[in-house]
Amino acid sequence: MMDEQIIIQMYTDQNKSTYEIADTLKTYPNKIRRILVRSGIDLKTKSEAQKNAIDKGVAKHPTSGKVRTKKDKLKISSGLKKYWDDMDDVLYNTKIEQSKKRWAKIPAIDKQNMLDAAMKAIQIAGKEGSKLEKFIYQELSNAGHVVQYHKKQLIQNANLEIDMYIPSLKTIIEIDGPSHFLPIWGDAKLQKQIKADLHKTGLILSKGMIIIRIKHLSDSTCLADQEKLRLDILKRLDTIKLSFPPKTERYIEIEI
Repeated sequence: MMDEQIIIQMYTDQNKSTYEIADTLKTYPNKIRRILVRSGIDLKTKSEAQKNAIDKGVAKHPTSGKVRTKKDKLKISSGLKKYWDDMDDVLYNTKIEQSKKRWAKIPAIDKQNMLDAAMKAIQIAGKEGSKLEKFIYQELSNAGHVVQYHKKQLIQNANLEIDMYIPSLKTIIEIDGPSHFLPIWGDAKLQKQIKADLHKTGLILSKGMIIIRIKHLSDSTCLADQEKLRLDILKRLDTIKLSFPPKTERYIEIEI
């Protein structure tokens, strides 16, 4: 009879897969799985098992060496977005619980390193711009627009920094992340941010310029959403180039 404690130790402490354990004990993986489940051990998800195998060098990453076209990447991105959008509450909550369990298993030092890295990324984004800002700047430049990035002192006597300014179109583009709409840093900070955004918008419009505010409500953006946003901005800029809008149409808001 197999020693269940040894199997549990191999699976949890030694991070061995059910296949590795079965091979060591000269049995089959399903038997190992049944023993673990009967003992109340949470089995690794398919993605966790795959990552474990890749980290150990037992398996190669499924996309290693493959070059995907932009069309393929957009198709995959759209499929993933649809998967999450269509997910029912039961499955969504199940995934949340699974994520909490995975987080609980991470050593404290690794958790702190992850939190430190996240904070560093936020600080860098504040100075250099977010990934979405850089993406939009690059795409506008690729389309032939001359863009001034993180422009300061555009409006005289106003201590403002503009995300992006296109002089030829007198158009400003502002990327407003979640902290502009959600109390991520607290209610007081949010109200201060809202007031600052309104003040900036008012100053820009009073100088006869156009402002495009992009409401980025999530902390990430899939490739499909990026492509949709790129096309939307370029289309609006083409319209502005053809005919500069009247005062009532110089505030433009795009939500993603």
